[in-house]
Amino acid sequence: MLNEADTRVKLIDPKLHESGWTERMIEREKVIAKGMIINESGDRLPVRKPDYILYYPDKDGILLAVIEAEAEDKSHLAGMQQAKEYMERLNVPFAYSTNGHKIEEYDDFHQTQRTLEKFPSPEDLWKRYVEGKELKEVFKEEGEKNPLLYPYYPFPDKPIRYYQEVAVRNAIEAILRGQKKVLLTMATGSGKTYVAFQIVWKLYKSRKNRRVLYLVDRIFLRRQAHDAFYPFGNAREELVGSERIPKHRDIYFATYQTLYSEKDGKRVYELFKPNFFDMIIIDECHRSGWKRWHDILRHFSGAIHLGLTATPKRDDNIDTYAYFGEPVYDYPMRVGIEDGYLAPCEIFRIFTNIDKAGVLNITEVKSQGAKIEVPEGVELKEYYTLEEFEREITLPDRTKRICEHLARILESTGPKGKTAIFCVSQSHAAEIAKELNNHFGPLFKVRNYAVRVVTDEPYAHDILKEFRDSEKDFPVVTTTVDLLSTGVDIPPVRNIVFLKPVDSKVVFHQIIGRGARIDENSGKFTFRIIDYTNATRLFDEWDLPKDGKQYEGPSDWYLSCKVIDAETGMGIPKASVVAIPAPSKPITVRTDDNGSLLLKDMPRGSIKIDVTARGYKRKETSVPTFPAPDKSVAISLEREIREKRRLIKAENIEVYIAEEGIVKANVLGNELLEAEYIEYCK
Repeated sequence: MLNEADTRVKLIDPKLHESGWTERMIEREKVIAKGMIINESGDRLPVRKPDYILYYPDKDGILLAVIEAEAEDKSHLAGMQQAKEYMERLNVPFAYSTNGHKIEEYDDFHQTQRTLEKFPSPEDLWKRYVEGKELKEVFKEEGEKNPLLYPYYPFPDKPIRYYQEVAVRNAIEAILRGQKKVLLTMATGSGKTYVAFQIVWKLYKSRKNRRVLYLVDRIFLRRQAHDAFYPFGNAREELVGSERIPKHRDIYFATYQTLYSEKDGKRVYELFKPNFFDMIIIDECHRSGWKRWHDILRHFSGAIHLGLTATPKRDDNIDTYAYFGEPVYDYPMRVGIEDGYLAPCEIFRIFTNIDKAGVLNITEVKSQGAKIEVPEGVELKEYYTLEEFEREITLPDRTKRICEHLARILESTGPKGKTAIFCVSQSHAAEIAKELNNHFGPLFKVRNYAVRVVTDEPYAHDILKEFRDSEKDFPVVTTTVDLLSTGVDIPPVRNIVFLKPVDSKVVFHQIIGRGARIDENSGKFTFRIIDYTNATRLFDEWDLPKDGKQYEGPSDWYLSCKVIDAETGMGIPKASVVAIPAPSKPITVRTDDNGSLLLKDMPRGSIKIDVTARGYKRKETSVPTFPAPDKSVAISLEREIREKRRLIKAENIEVYIAEEGIVKANVLGNELLEAEYIEYCK
């Protein structure tokens, strides 16, 4: 009997070829998910890769089916469940399981399963696909180009990911069926602009939609989208004002503010005929919704309206879904983390005594010696709530204490880790930047450790450009109100800090999305949410990996690792390592003279460990296990630097950290199940 590898080569491949599947139509063991990141070093769980993916008319075309192969002596049914899981993830209608003799087919159009002697031909599967998708009438015309089958634009550094392909396919199919309003819901960092480009590319090259308007609400988003569409070359046009309105381009990029401005007694959008555009793309449509875009979309009502959003349906964006309807595809943050395309997060949740109380009693703090300054014409209230801090009443002592605490977190986690701080107001943002500059400026001998990036800042876009650059150490921190809350791409951000109250789940998702991108250039694989205002109560099931449990199965893999000095890279001998292959079953070992260790009979996937060494900071983390002992992972420890503790100085109002907690979700060695995670944040 043949093993699985030989079964593929000697039995399954010939059957595919006999049915007309050429090598240009077959992809073997294609990695569709890179594996969830399990620690700050970027180590991952095993990848996901179907045994076979079948395309039509070739690999540049459309996915039709997945095949799971089994060894010759196994049942042909054995791989069906795995095939169905890949089928669902790839959103293809046909799944096959085979041992090289019998073939089991699952047809998702009809939810039926049958046993076959041979594979269907490519033409047969394509015909069934077209009928099942109700596209038969669309492709009746002879010689008509099919955008579904037109090749994707081949970005050399950005091969299309499986979920992006599904999003493009679902959107185009909806458009081909005559749907005029199409919505895609995809987590921040998953590549919405990339998906929009590929949709436009395939339709444009198939001569289905020749004129497109890409609509945003911020100038830097307009520039970002324009740059992303560079393969269109001179067919692009940025509308930057009302003075010059060219009509000879194909792909236009504009802010709604520009289109709503006036020229010769008309709104700029009214200078275009209602049928000028074939498609309107509304980026970040959840933020403004139907009310904001109403007049522009109504003017171009005959065009296809494609909405892009990063947030699922919520009470505060219900108008978006009422207008577009249900999304044709959604890719939540949770799945992005599971797939290894988005960074998991660590949560620091902190309350000062004032914030924990939820209210500031003016009479009480006065009796304790607080000095209250009231501007002329302003009425002093008896109580001020968290939502009014830095809006109606400024609390310098609170600001100073929070900044001191934040500085300690940054010092312990890496003071050069890019950090975005969301503040209440522009003046609040300026105060936070000042405090952090006073703390870190002398340490690094730089003028701009922290910078304010707000709409009133004349050089905001230049500052933002430097902050986004992974190669530049400074500025480290940006303080903002909402300029960075959505759309802007800042992969190296490691810390998201909430210093302003947030009540909207939509806004919350926009903000945490700034940290969700992975940046391999700077070695950023995880991020932190540092929450001083209880914003993390807004987490929900859309954000979290489904399962925090360790792998349950055979314990026949190896843990091979080397404990090293983070600065020198040298091995640390006699380091104590506590491995936890199963609950309540820790194993304690020490590294050898080179800092290495090897354990066998470990669970497949990953294992939690606790590492300590004299003179180094303790580290809890998760590391991958391997099927053979020849692969190893490095665990770096930072030297313990004992500094003189700073004394707290209270002025006027007593402010202190009343409560602090750290939650590590599916990363850094601590795993939290969904219900526990949400409950913690309430």
